Amino acid sequence: MVDPTPQRAWRALCSFCGAPVEFRSAASPMAVCSYCRSTLLRDGDTLRRIGQTAHLFDDHSPLQLGVAGRYQGEPFTLVGRVQMAYDEGVWNEWHALFDNGRSGWLSEDNGQHVFAFEQPARSALPENWARTPPGVTLFIDQAPWVVASSVSARVQAAEGELAFVPDFAQTGTVVELRDTQGQVLSLDDTEKPPRRFIGSAVSLPDLALHGLREGPAEAPIKSAGIECPNCGAPLAPRLGQSLSIVCGSCKSVVDISKRDEGTGLAHYAQDNGLEPLIPMGRSGVLDADGSGKADSWQVVGYQERCDEPGGDDEQTFWREYLLYNQQRGFAFLVDAEDGWSVVRPVTGVPSSQSASAVFKGVTYRKKYTYTAKTTYVIGEFYWRVRRDQRSLNTDYAGAGSKARLLLNREQTGQEITWSAGQILDAKAVMGAFGIKPDQAAAFKRDAGASGSWWSGKTGWLLILLVIVLVVMLSRCGDGRDCNRVRDTYGAASYEYSQCTQRAGSSGGSWGGSHGSSWGGYDSGGSHK
Repeated sequence: MVDPTPQRAWRALCSFCGAPVEFRSAASPMAVCSYCRSTLLRDGDTLRRIGQTAHLFDDHSPLQLGVAGRYQGEPFTLVGRVQMAYDEGVWNEWHALFDNGRSGWLSEDNGQHVFAFEQPARSALPENWARTPPGVTLFIDQAPWVVASSVSARVQAAEGELAFVPDFAQTGTVVELRDTQGQVLSLDDTEKPPRRFIGSAVSLPDLALHGLREGPAEAPIKSAGIECPNCGAPLAPRLGQSLSIVCGSCKSVVDISKRDEGTGLAHYAQDNGLEPLIPMGRSGVLDADGSGKADSWQVVGYQERCDEPGGDDEQTFWREYLLYNQQRGFAFLVDAEDGWSVVRPVTGVPSSQSASAVFKGVTYRKKYTYTAKTTYVIGEFYWRVRRDQRSLNTDYAGAGSKARLLLNREQTGQEITWSAGQILDAKAVMGAFGIKPDQAAAFKRDAGASGSWWSGKTGWLLILLVIVLVVMLSRCGDGRDCNRVRDTYGAASYEYSQCTQRAGSSGGSWGGSHGSSWGGYDSGGSHK
């Protein structure tokens, strides 16, 4: 059992409100008063107030100050947190103080977590590293790193004890790079020279944590509530970190990222669609990462997507369920025309060539590259959902004994995200989420509609499935608004060129040999 009680601590009174402030590490230069949110700098044996931090954005994380655990056999305690803000939302970085005095950072990474430590610089960074686009390989300290994301961000708020003094007024470029060993390198140009942090993916259950927040990760709703800006119906987000939510009454998509600022909420209307096959809020037990261990996952979001084929290629449609587990983060259950699958964002980057990719020792064959568009959403999401969001995707599949394994590369804005997963049987999906046997026809994807499939109670379910596809087709074949493609990818991009060439053409039909077979992770450009 880890003992979170420090062997030695330094205590003083807040110079603004007089509340006690404790430092567990002699190396920590500042702390945030838990009572008045004053930022306090250590000045000899006293504390000097240098400002006040903003309110923290409440989120779904089970982590909090005082949580203790073990990493690589060494005990640690979470003593501080910084909350980073950027255009697409926020992410948290927790200051972990080890019993041996070492500081580390437990950070959020696409719905999962990374444990990172500061590393000394052995050589100068490449020129223009802060302006290198995603997908480019840079050699840093003689090792290859692939740029995964580049965003403008700042420290929005903080709490507890920190290992550095943040500048709350400064916005800088945060670049994350990944390697084929599953590591993440984080660089921030707000400091000269930039500090370097290297980390690896961790699972919260593997850290033997105790002192976590108890109960479901529901968002604390203010007494005033949140009203839909379109119809006035009450909105009740279940996850504190949700940035978008769909009104249950009028189906408007509402941006709630600024709900605490008292400003109007941005939103857009969408056509009503049929309900998802798996009800919102339903929980199921799945092995979402191929580890052989099943966990409970709850459906919190749903989105319909289609590809934008070029030339005479047929159009493809699929649906994705956003799944949530309090300690493991998020996963995506994908319902495509050729079957079901489950994928999760991965840390690191595969070793990829023109026709293949290697990830964790498995070789994947390249299947398709295509532009995907989100056409309809329900529920809530930890990224900002925008009308007709587009991304550039590449799908890969394993071969031989690994044929059930899947890999996806998705680029949105200034970020590239890789996801890995596996094919699921329809019966396994039904069993996991408690779907009744008389709905089997609606879940079956790899058989024709003939014979007994049309008999009894199942025939009408197939009719409903056809209706769903017709509705999705009508949403995807909307004239291909090339202005939105230009705004997303740029006027000189291949995507915009292809769109203008297709302008005026009609939409494709369901099925075909091109497009997404298993979807993938769509963050709308979300970094964390």
